[in-house]
Amino acid sequence: MRNAPERAVFTVVRHPGGWAVEYLGEITDASPDKEVAKAAANRKARVAQDAGQPCLVRVVGEHGFFNAA
Repeated sequence: MRNAPERAVFTVVRHPGGWAVEYLGEITDASPDKEVAKAAANRKARVAQDAGQPCLVRVVGEHGFFNAA
């Protein structure tokens, strides 16, 4: 099995007052609008992808389900 590079995972999460992007434990790009936070996550992922880093954007909590950390 080959060693695939680790993915950068940008997660759109609920945040006080709306939504934000979480990456490596840091919360950024807070917005009251989920679509704005998703767009910010996609921009960050595109930068990572253009630099050769595999990445993934995911949304957590949009349907009322939350991951118990």
